[in-house]
Amino acid sequence: MAERKRMDTATCPVARALDVIGDRWSLLIVRDAFDGISRFSDFQKNLGVARNILAGRLKALVEAGILEAQPAADGTAYQQYMLTAKGQTLFPIVVGLRQWGEDNLFHHNEHHSRLVETASGQPIARMQVQSADGRSLTFNDVVVIGKAI
Repeated sequence: MAERKRMDTATCPVARALDVIGDRWSLLIVRDAFDGISRFSDFQKNLGVARNILAGRLKALVEAGILEAQPAADGTAYQQYMLTAKGQTLFPIVVGLRQWGEDNLFHHNEHHSRLVETASGQPIARMQVQSADGRSLTFNDVVVIGKAI
């Protein structure tokens, strides 16, 4: 199998981000961390991923500063994986993917998990790209300056 091309020196921020979190297991681990999962066995049980793949993704997420490995809070010899401040800033990415999936990958009235505000129990507002003065923008309203990769 050909080795994956690294994008860690790309001039495109999307390419660099995908270099760190661009595979499904990494994003699903981050999603689960937002949902409160922190132990290896719980990630494995929830995701159904092979132990070696999970171990590799957790290691990479720790090395990237997205998760931090620390002693388990219950005092056992196990480790737990907690989102760092950098990892917590991925929240809008996970929400954006969730909302895109809700809009495009489910049939009308098909059951799926929901993200609601803790305080009110109400669904969160749809994410949108905004200008500096708060106007909604589409892809037609923006341009990338500089070489993409």
